[in-house]
Amino acid sequence: MQTPDKTTLQKCVQINADPGLYGTFAEIGAGQEVARHFFVAGRASQTVAKTMSAYDMTFSDDIYGREDSGRYVVESRLHKMLDHEMQLLQERLGPDRGDKTRFFVFADTVATSRQSNKSRCHGWMGVAFQTRPNGPVNRLILHVRMLDAFRLQQQEALGIVGVNAIHSALFLTDNKCSNADFIESLVHNLKDGRVQVDMIHLSGEDMGHWDNRVLPLELLSRDLTEGVLFSETNKMILPSECLFRKPVLVLRGSFRPFTNKNLEIIQAACEQISKKINQTPVVLLEITMAHLIEKNDGDVDFQDFLARIESLEPLGFYKLITHFPLFHQVKTYLREQTGEQISMVMGAGLLDKLYEPEFYKDLGGGIMEAFGQLFDEKANLLVYPYKTADLCLTAKSYFPQDHLSHLHQFLVRNNNIIDIANCDDIDTDVRSQDVRQLLVDGNPEWEKLVPDSVRDVIKSKGLFTKGV
Repeated sequence: MQTPDKTTLQKCVQINADPGLYGTFAEIGAGQEVARHFFVAGRASQTVAKTMSAYDMTFSDDIYGREDSGRYVVESRLHKMLDHEMQLLQERLGPDRGDKTRFFVFADTVATSRQSNKSRCHGWMGVAFQTRPNGPVNRLILHVRMLDAFRLQQQEALGIVGVNAIHSALFLTDNKCSNADFIESLVHNLKDGRVQVDMIHLSGEDMGHWDNRVLPLELLSRDLTEGVLFSETNKMILPSECLFRKPVLVLRGSFRPFTNKNLEIIQAACEQISKKINQTPVVLLEITMAHLIEKNDGDVDFQDFLARIESLEPLGFYKLITHFPLFHQVKTYLREQTGEQISMVMGAGLLDKLYEPEFYKDLGGGIMEAFGQLFDEKANLLVYPYKTADLCLTAKSYFPQDHLSHLHQFLVRNNNIIDIANCDDIDTDVRSQDVRQLLVDGNPEWEKLVPDSVRDVIKSKGLFTKGV
């Protein structure tokens, strides 16, 4: 259950004062801050079984084994640390005090750096813990990015998050704590903008009441991350590891529900870009948070979100949820994850909005700055046609306002904006909201407008049947 707000020191005091808690701290790399808080709080001998500070890589490999990748700040290393230390704890202390003690292990593997190298200021941390003596071992896993300019500040922030993680795992993982309260507890006592938490996972026999698809949305709602990525099977994964050195193809939309048009456009775009780069891109279906709150009075509609990703699961695509309303913002975010080709799909009917200066008034360089972020040597827009009875609008046939026409021509001629080929037979007039209305009205015609696998999930789970 939720506890009153406590300082970092008070949280350590609470844990140290509990005779039923006993654990190990293992910190490698730059993560050497968490255990220190418990010693400063006093009475640490009642809580700390062992502290491990394996700074040298050879020592670390001898203790936990070498990673196949040769990297140290990775999730697999964290799990090895938690496994090893919990096994030792239970083997050595279980016979004497296992019946009256909730064992726990805190571990982290961290790299800090100067602010000019933001990508290196990150770490994996986790807590393996019991909710009752002799109970099963559960886990809380986090990936944290430190945003402070100096190493000392980064280490300080890391120490606070580590204490919060231990305290939250031990006291807030019962079913009386809300998702929002739990996420808030992880960054308690930290000012906004000091850290990002872009990965969270709770697992174990006692954690069945937590939904690891919903917790990431709370990270987004709390502005603790800019985007969350779900795998083909709807497991949250770290974008920087999944997309590293991989080309990506992005289709933005509400996908409420996903339509045949969406699938046909993806297939045509994927075929076209694969021929260009001689590699098959990772397909991302991107949904902005605005699509999840627009019908829910400013709050995230979690059930609507779950309906979307459940209906998308059989397609085998990755799902990316972001805060970004504009294309150049999504591109900038993805460029931080991969240096390879980024192709974003859009309809020709949106070209007017793409060239609308009003959307870029917050940028000092206006539309030119936005387009500078959107396009580079390995980034482009793939445009599918907008069709009516009298018109077939494409990137090549589109004409923006006169003062922007030369800019558009430049981008088209230099293949920054490209028409998707082989779209003649695609009915691009089909919209998700129209399909959803048919579904809500009980009109079986909707079944012809979505992929069979999506139809089967919607029917079996009764998705998208309430409201439009």
